Amino acid sequence: MASPNVSHSVTLRVELDNRPGTLGRLTTAIGEVGGNLLGVDLVDVDAHVVVRDITVLTADPEHAEQVRRAAEGVAGVRVRSMEDRVFRLHQGGKIEVRGKAPLLNRDDLAMAYTPGVARVSLAIAEQPSLVHSYTVKANSVAVVTDGTAVLGLGNIGPEAALPVMEGKAQLFKEFGGVDAFPLPVRASSVDELVETVAAVEPVFGGINLEDIAAPRCFEVEAKLAERLSIPVFHDDQHGTAVVVLAALRNACRVVGKKIEDLSVVIAGAGAAGVASAKILAGAGVGRIVVADRKGLIYEGREEFGGEKAWLAANTNPDRQRGSVGEALAGADVFIGVSGPEVVSRDDVATMAKDPIVFALANPTPELLPEEIEGLAAVVATGRSDYPNQINNVLCFPGIFRGALDARATAITEGMKLAAAEAIASRVTEDELAPTVIVPSVFDREVAPAVAKAVAHAAVADGVIRADA
Repeated sequence: MASPNVSHSVTLRVELDNRPGTLGRLTTAIGEVGGNLLGVDLVDVDAHVVVRDITVLTADPEHAEQVRRAAEGVAGVRVRSMEDRVFRLHQGGKIEVRGKAPLLNRDDLAMAYTPGVARVSLAIAEQPSLVHSYTVKANSVAVVTDGTAVLGLGNIGPEAALPVMEGKAQLFKEFGGVDAFPLPVRASSVDELVETVAAVEPVFGGINLEDIAAPRCFEVEAKLAERLSIPVFHDDQHGTAVVVLAALRNACRVVGKKIEDLSVVIAGAGAAGVASAKILAGAGVGRIVVADRKGLIYEGREEFGGEKAWLAANTNPDRQRGSVGEALAGADVFIGVSGPEVVSRDDVATMAKDPIVFALANPTPELLPEEIEGLAAVVATGRSDYPNQINNVLCFPGIFRGALDARATAITEGMKLAAAEAIASRVTEDELAPTVIVPSVFDREVAPAVAKAVAHAAVADGVIRADA
């Protein structure tokens, strides 16, 4: 059973006989079945009954029911209800739209709406670029998905993807001050999805593509980037890649290696794997080998199409054959964006001195950090319960903040490299350690630093609007 955690926490409202020892017996019973007590709050009390809310961390829904039965089995205790805290947080959705200007009287209404608003509309009709100054477009991003590759859940559809997209929008606002709106789309083809997103371009200043299955995601991003005059960014690809590069730069500082001297093995040739290979190549990594389900990718293995054709032509220069585990012999870095049990402790033992292991599969990494304790010099995962979480929230709020501020028309490779450098620089020499190679996701200076670097890179790369 997994460890009790906040994502499966519940609140039990219970009535207890107002007698000494009743609460103690209840908390003991909860602990005996593995519940982790988070809080005990008083709701009501009289001479005979005490009503309390008992908040408990559990491992999964079945464990929560076990906790409930244990509570009901305690003499003098009656369980009124049990509420899942995660579902309570999502009740009615997690985001909302609010006006920025008050509407307190007729003057306010006349300026914000008719007749005053007509002057602004006419000005935009005459000079369309003013839409970036006088509408929400200046600070808005669409979080677009078709629901085909949601988190670790797979193809669950656009409706089921909506809570995830709401969460993404909330992160945009919280960390980047960007007004993002979830836009799950029911689309049966690449062209249908592209046409839908293109049709709503007038209201958005940027498009964040999310949880779209490979290889469709590559084609969708390419077509939208070519067609639209606003930044398009597939976070599952480039957000992961940017943070991987930032973390790798700092891991190199820890082990005393140069990025251009590294030999890197990547397990996974999907969205994150391809983007990671590309950004690492752009950053000057010496040797990169990528594997898919069939083994190492090399030119001539088969007739590759799409992004795998790029991998075949631009990685594995020695045309090494075999498995990921075999490729790790003598390698400096392993980056896993695949699934559990792709490599073993024995495989890591064959790597070069002071190996760096990024096991990023979620929820179960390719290797758990405790499995390679004493072997790897630096370990990172995609999970929040281990050090060095490779979390895209370090990237996308700042990327879009900078792109919107600069009025960029695209996201370039230079902007991504600048974002990675800015993230890495947030870890000072005093802070740097094997367990600290990326800043905390709650470091409020990360997004502004990324935004500034990205905006400067947009100017340098010449992708800002002529009227900016």
